[in-house]
Amino acid sequence: MSCPYQSDNESSTDGVQMDFKDRMSYADYLQLDSLLSSQKPLSTAHDEMLFIVQHQTSELWMKLAIHEMQAILEEIKQDNLSQVSKHLARVSRIFEQLNSAWDVLRTMTPSEYTSFRESLGQSSGFQSYQYRTIEFLVGNRNLTMLKPHAHDKAVTQQLEAILTEPSLYDEALLLMQRRGLDLGEALAGRDWREKHQPSEAVESAWLTVYENPQQYWELYDLAEKLVDFEDYFRRWRFNHVTTVERIIGLKSGTGGSGGVSYLRKMLDTVLFPELWTVRTRM
Repeated sequence: MSCPYQSDNESSTDGVQMDFKDRMSYADYLQLDSLLSSQKPLSTAHDEMLFIVQHQTSELWMKLAIHEMQAILEEIKQDNLSQVSKHLARVSRIFEQLNSAWDVLRTMTPSEYTSFRESLGQSSGFQSYQYRTIEFLVGNRNLTMLKPHAHDKAVTQQLEAILTEPSLYDEALLLMQRRGLDLGEALAGRDWREKHQPSEAVESAWLTVYENPQQYWELYDLAEKLVDFEDYFRRWRFNHVTTVERIIGLKSGTGGSGGVSYLRKMLDTVLFPELWTVRTRM
């Protein structure tokens, strides 16, 4: 794609298109009229625009993360790991961008946030159905968190559909089993709606992978890419807590949660437990 940021004093005689009357322009392709008209502050506060843009761009990054994760799940199911490493690395970079977004939001002070907080009503970030989709896809399947979406039948159906299938970590374990590794009873009678529970047999299987990287190279690479992702995911959660505490202190969240206290509990969530505990045994 050619650069759209050409200045007015650059020559227009070098083949660059200048007439878009009957051609698709940069703005047309990206539907910028629709995108840039989606920021609708409900107050006159200057900083509400920052709040809206930060959250909207985060939702766009999450949309891309979901797109990549869905591809990863299909690739693992089909034992086609040639692109999995690349796609997981991309998801990690997406969460790096999501982490950077908190840096921008942290430029807002408590008094600036207070100037428009009432405009948010009961809306809160934990109601993001895309974030819930990511959690369910990777394996953090807390069924209680279906409740904030119960009012939206279409979203609830999408989330329920995800819960009927193995999560990303489940698919990794199924792949290990297909590759001949002993997972004990970890997958026997597995209810995909429930979160995976740590297993000594699974930890031992990962230990075999780590002790024999050449023999199990694809599983070894998959393991490290999963750890990379969870590392960035943890940082994102930590930055979220820090940002919220910096702006609202220990007050309750707009959605009725405990705010910082609620978010701190989420820091203890581990997505791929045996990939962390196995390190102690190496």
